[in-house]
Amino acid sequence: MTTIVHLVRHGEVHNPEKILYGRLPGYRISERGRNMAHAAAADLADHSVTYLASSPLQRAQETARPFAAKLGLEVKTDKRLLEAGNLLEGRRIKGVRSALWNPRLWPLLRNPSQPSWGEPYTDILSRMLDAIDSARDAARGREAVLVSHQLPIVMVQRHAKGQPLAHNPAARRCELASITSLIFDGNDLADVHYAEPAQHI
Repeated sequence: MTTIVHLVRHGEVHNPEKILYGRLPGYRISERGRNMAHAAAADLADHSVTYLASSPLQRAQETARPFAAKLGLEVKTDKRLLEAGNLLEGRRIKGVRSALWNPRLWPLLRNPSQPSWGEPYTDILSRMLDAIDSARDAARGREAVLVSHQLPIVMVQRHAKGQPLAHNPAARRCELASITSLIFDGNDLADVHYAEPAQHI
């Protein structure tokens, strides 16, 4: 029996200050982000989706709304889909004004393989796999949609490919409003597909 669990990254966030927002409240998707969410939802509108869940963060919940409307489903909130914890959130970490130039923060960067600045990669993967198992069981023989965030989805992608969880962020393939589809044969992962239905936006 084939079951498909689609992992959807949220749409673009309104973040003019270029802050690492992480789990901070109040970060909504932009107008472009809403268009992205609608494009991703339209891509799955004719699929046999029977289960829809989202991270509790605002940007994920807003991305899930078009899916709920097009699929006729209620959005369940699942904390296991939450963004990765990060001790650098609330700071600007890119460009000449990056907080990472501050030596006081350097101890947070001592172990990129864990990573030392936030939630361990193994913990992120564990909770994501639990959420995926629940979604697969709820949608057995059909399809499920889980709206989450880049790093949690990347952890699943890398695990599925047998790659180390530690990685160069520049090598990630998980664009805004992208869909990573996990195809299960029974409880066994048989294949993984990746799509960017909002690429044109």
